[in-house]
Amino acid sequence: MTPTITKELALRYARQILLPGIDLDGQEALMAAKVLIIGVGGLGCAAAQYVVSAGIGEVTLVDNDVVELSNLHRQVLHHEQDVGMKKVESAKATLNSNNGQCVINTIAQRLDDTALGQQIAQHNIVLDCTDNLATRQQINALCFTHKVPLISGAAIRFEGQISTYLMDQNGPCYQCLSYVFPEQQLSCIEAGVIPPLVGVIGSMQALEAIKLLTGTGELLNGILLLFDANSAQFQRFSIPKNPQCSVCANAH
Repeated sequence: MTPTITKELALRYARQILLPGIDLDGQEALMAAKVLIIGVGGLGCAAAQYVVSAGIGEVTLVDNDVVELSNLHRQVLHHEQDVGMKKVESAKATLNSNNGQCVINTIAQRLDDTALGQQIAQHNIVLDCTDNLATRQQINALCFTHKVPLISGAAIRFEGQISTYLMDQNGPCYQCLSYVFPEQQLSCIEAGVIPPLVGVIGSMQALEAIKLLTGTGELLNGILLLFDANSAQFQRFSIPKNPQCSVCANAH
C-alpha cells in the first residue's frame, strides 16, 4: 500500500520534495521503504539519523553491543545516561525523538546466517555499518543470495570508504573488492578513529540509500570511494567483477 502524503508530511519534507529528482513520488517511495542497518556504532548512528529524518517508513537496527563511555565521542545517537544500555535501544529512543512516524525495529543479538538472511529478505536495502571483515563478508553473501542492494561503509584512523552493490549479475559484490583492495584486520579499538570521519561516511551511506530508493542521481555502483580526512581528498576506483569470486561468479 502506497503511503499518503498528508499536508503535515508535505510540510515536514518540503525541502526534499522540492528537488526535481525526488518530488512527491520519491518521497512516497522513501515512506514505503524498509532499510536494514547492521551496526549502530559510529557509521550506523550517522547513517540512521539521516535515513530516519528523510522519512524512511521502516528501519531495523541490528547490534548486540552496549553503549560504552569510549563510544560517545563518535556515536552521536548515544548519550552519557545511555552507558550500559543496549545500543539499539539507545539509538531507537534518539531516532524516535526526531521522527515518531518511522517504525523502528531493534535486534539486540548477533544473527546467524538463517536469521540474518530472513531479515535481509524483508528489507529493500541493507546498510553495512559493521567494523569487522568476517561480518561484512557474511552480509555480502546473504545480500547476494537474496538480491538485496548493499551499501557498505568503513572508517578507521583518518581513512574512510564507501561502495554500493546492486547484487545483479552485471556488477561486482563486496567479495570482489577484497581481492583488489585487501582490508586491514584492525578495528577502531586497536587503531582509533577521528569522530567526524564516521559522520562523513555514514551520511554518505544514507545518501546512497535515498538516491537508490528514489531513483535519482548517480550511485557508487561498482565504485570504491575513498576519503582521506587528513587531506580532505576523495578518490574513486572502479571495482572489477571477479570471474572467480566465491560469492557472485557463475551464480544464477
